[in-house]
Amino acid sequence: MELAGLFTAAFLAATLLPAQSEAVLIALLLKGDVAPWLLVATASAGNVLGAIVNWLLGRFLEHFRHRSWFPVSEAALVRAQRWYHKVGRWSLLLSWLPVVGDPLTVVAGTLREPLGSFVLLVAIGKVGRYVVLAVATLGVAG
Repeated sequence: MELAGLFTAAFLAATLLPAQSEAVLIALLLKGDVAPWLLVATASAGNVLGAIVNWLLGRFLEHFRHRSWFPVSEAALVRAQRWYHKVGRWSLLLSWLPVVGDPLTVVAGTLREPLGSFVLLVAIGKVGRYVVLAVATLGVAG
């Protein structure tokens, strides 16, 4: 049950929905009932899968960008696309960052970043963040 809750929190945190997975991970690390590597793997899997959902949204929502209900203004979308083209796919290493990370994964889908490179770069960033968080938590607690 704990792993399912962590996976869900990490998945939701990676989408455009407001959620917080770090607090859940820290609480479970401190509780000590589950191996830290399994907690990090579970959080990482949920977070990367949530980012893939964002990529898919970007991939297919872009077709509707000229509709009145489209959630992003044309100007904001053009700015994001310009920025992504300037910085490139390597910016996906920052997909773990609050505020900018989730929209970045949507823009990557909109710009048709290949799924393989998308998953690799996003996974490096997101797994790295959880590893650092786990090491810091267990280092302080231990």
